[in-house]
Amino acid sequence: MTTLTEAQKREIGQHFVFGFHGYEVSEDIRTLIKDYYLGNVILMKRNVQSSAQVHSIVRELQSLAQEAGHTRPLMIGIDQENGLVSAYSTAATGEAGTQFPGAMALAATASTSLATAVSAATAKELRAVGINWVYSPVADINTDPRNPVIGVRSFGDDPATVARYVQAVSAALTAGRVAPSAKHFPGHGNTHVDSHLSLPRILVDKEQLKITELVPFAAVVLDGIASIMTGHMALPLVTGDDTPCSLSRAITTDLLRKELGYEGVVVTDCLEMEAVAEKYGSEGGAVLSLEAGADIVMICHTFKRHVGAIEATYAAVSEGRLSMDALQASSVRIAQMKEKFAGNWDDVLASFDAKGVAEMKRKHFLLSGRAYLAAISHIPNSRPFIWLSKSGPAVLLTPRMESINLAMDDAEGQLRDGAGRVRNTAGPSFLAFAASVSRRVPAVEHVVYAPGDDFSNALKENLRGATSVIFATRNGFDKGAWQIDALHKVTDIVRDGEGGLKKMVAVSTCAPYDLLAVGELEVPAIATYEFTIPALEAATAAIYGEVEVTGKVPVRMGAAKEE
Repeated sequence: MTTLTEAQKREIGQHFVFGFHGYEVSEDIRTLIKDYYLGNVILMKRNVQSSAQVHSIVRELQSLAQEAGHTRPLMIGIDQENGLVSAYSTAATGEAGTQFPGAMALAATASTSLATAVSAATAKELRAVGINWVYSPVADINTDPRNPVIGVRSFGDDPATVARYVQAVSAALTAGRVAPSAKHFPGHGNTHVDSHLSLPRILVDKEQLKITELVPFAAVVLDGIASIMTGHMALPLVTGDDTPCSLSRAITTDLLRKELGYEGVVVTDCLEMEAVAEKYGSEGGAVLSLEAGADIVMICHTFKRHVGAIEATYAAVSEGRLSMDALQASSVRIAQMKEKFAGNWDDVLASFDAKGVAEMKRKHFLLSGRAYLAAISHIPNSRPFIWLSKSGPAVLLTPRMESINLAMDDAEGQLRDGAGRVRNTAGPSFLAFAASVSRRVPAVEHVVYAPGDDFSNALKENLRGATSVIFATRNGFDKGAWQIDALHKVTDIVRDGEGGLKKMVAVSTCAPYDLLAVGELEVPAIATYEFTIPALEAATAAIYGEVEVTGKVPVRMGAAKEE
């Protein structure tokens, strides 16, 4: 076993991207940059408080790298897909990034030019705070409605359509000097297993991959996209075993590099996800992914695993298991990406332009609102959409937020469910939805419903007497089917009341499969594709006739897509 030189350790540090905790630069990340020569950092939601604060920590990270003798600045990455995965956005406070629509919402607008405008705006906001790498766009084709991890993060279920949007987003980010990263190669859309929790096995062969999942990736490979992220799913009919794609040479080198001809940077998805960590460990997975041909290994959360992965790589190089020549060839690709997107030390150490950022965000707020309004879509298997009246009281029913931490909710989150019991499970987005409705009608009763709820007689009377009734679902398909049961209960109650079903609308606030799968709906229904605050504000505007509903559902299930 040979002893590694400092130069070799510096080389190895370029092949990792790690995260850290807190709104300030932590001792852990200082150690990783100074002592382990870490070349890339990912920011998470836990690091974002405001634009000025993010710029401050990014500048400090870059200063640490310069002081530690790094040849080039750090790549600073973030998960900013927009929509539900928006690590830099703070819709509630507006202190950091603008909340823009995500992939499926943008596809519903049927406008790649709008997707381009949103992505260009995203790039401007990220560059303004020193972020130069974004793990977007999602190039997965969501062909399984049960998919728990992709869903509305995808542009849809048609390969050619998804490819057009992926290309538009990638081009706009690149033009804005933020390196895009199409993910999750070779496709995470055809599964109902979440790779954060276990390893999905996708039983398709290479020919099927070529005509579906690979179409968007092949398109951006031809465009010369800066980076592509490999995913943690097994394709045994392609690789011959259950090795996760991110650790598979058959996928990373043979399929992506050789067959598709990709010459840019390959980064793995986070190796702390259980699809990898459970069997291989993040440390062992790091070595295997580099052996497979990945350029950069991502580990987001745990300092012990960060250090362990780098030291495991030291050992693999010392033992001759991992070629230093291969790492150096890989480093050329990383250096080229840094040259184009990170620039020089003067670029990354520039001062924060508070006035310019504030003006930029004012413009982007208007763009975001326009995009969200354009995304609102009529569910094609529902009754024709008609506006509801603002003249009288409304009842808004929203589902219990399944993953809410009750100990962290404040008093404003306390609402009563359909049986009159106090619950604390509304969530900030649905509270904002209720506030949006309340600005338009004389009074609104907000009810949080849960599995098996029996509605009180008082609520039944209020439903019958209300001027408008809004029933929201949130991923009410498959495991969330209890929400559709509640919808039928409410429909039966409202049918007998004043105005009947003409005063009711159903709103799918996440993946639209829940309402698409019902069959013929007795009430009009619309889709927002996400339960972000601006998406629900746009829904309210549509419900009460302030804007036309012009979006088109970009996925098929149970009903033909509207033409």
